[in-house]
Amino acid sequence: METDDDDLLARSARDPAAFEPLVERHAHVLHGYLARRAPAVADDLLAEVWLQAYTSRTTFDASRGTARTWLFGVTRNVLAAYWRRSAPERSGAAGREDRAVSDPWQAVDERLDAAAVAPAIRSTLDELPHAERELLLLVAWEQLTPTEAAAVIGIPAGTARSRLHRARTRLRQALEPANALPRTGDPA
Repeated sequence: METDDDDLLARSARDPAAFEPLVERHAHVLHGYLARRAPAVADDLLAEVWLQAYTSRTTFDASRGTARTWLFGVTRNVLAAYWRRSAPERSGAAGREDRAVSDPWQAVDERLDAAAVAPAIRSTLDELPHAERELLLLVAWEQLTPTEAAAVIGIPAGTARSRLHRARTRLRQALEPANALPRTGDPA
C-alpha cells in the first residue's frame, strides 16, 4: 500500500482527486496521533493537517520516505505549531511546550491492567528527552517502524534506533519490580 500511497501523492500534484484516497486511508491513524497528544483540539488539528498536506503535496519526495511518513511529519509539524501558539496560555510553560502538553494519561491508565505501574511509566516518559519520548510513542502508539519514526522526526534511522533502544531500556528499568515499588529499607 505504501507504494500505492506514494504514487497517489505524487499523482495528486497533477490530479487533485488522487489525494482523496490518502485522506480516507490515513485520517483515522493521524487523528489518533493527534487525539493522544491534544484531545480537545484533535479534530481541528486534523483539518489543518489535511489543508497543509494538500497545499504542500508537491514537496513530497519519495527518496526521503513514504507518503505515510510524510503525512506523520506534516501532522507533527501542525501539532508543534499548535503547542507554540498555545504556550502563552499555559502558565509557566515558556520554552517547555513539549512537556506542558501532556498525553491523555487518564484514559491510558484506565486501559492498563496493572494500574500500579502507571506512575512509573508516566514519570519515566516525562524524564526522557523529547526526541526519545516521541520516537517511543510513534513506534508504540502509532505503529511506525523505527525508520519511519526517524523520518517523521527528521533524524537518521541509526540515530533513531539508538535513541529508541535507550528509551526502551530506561522504561524497562523503571518497570523492574525493584524500581517500580517504593523501597522501605535495605534488606537484612
